[in-house]
Amino acid sequence: MADSSDIRPITPDDAGEVLTVQRAAFAGEALIYGDPDMPPLTQTLDELAAELVENLGCVALSGDRIVGAVRARLDGDLLLIGRLAIAPDQQGEGWGTHLLAAVEHRGREAGATQAELFTGALSEANQRLYEREGYHRSETTDDGEIFYRKTLTA
Repeated sequence: MADSSDIRPITPDDAGEVLTVQRAAFAGEALIYGDPDMPPLTQTLDELAAELVENLGCVALSGDRIVGAVRARLDGDLLLIGRLAIAPDQQGEGWGTHLLAAVEHRGREAGATQAELFTGALSEANQRLYEREGYHRSETTDDGEIFYRKTLTA
């Protein structure tokens, strides 16, 4: 079962394990959308490691194993959250909730007052999670991306 004490900041040294979790998690999304070339599945290890150099993201640990990850960066006072990924065998255990809370906390500490993330129109489980965690739809694009925003309070 997920525990918030098993969450820590993400580092470039986590890139290999994070990429493995990301690919496993997004394989299901690729099936839903019929798109095996989704960016989370085609991102390289070098690209991911470079992205983690300055990142506010977090990883979730079960023992020594990374079972989830989320990335985030600050854009002014807006925390841009992306690539929330939970290992398929750990989905439904609360890791997504704990990772979102942890990354929101890091964002607040860095000066963010709002958080934004997005998902696809067919990703119903993601939509339920974000709405349950206080995110509100702010935009739906013509290609089916749904953007969510949340005010981060102290």
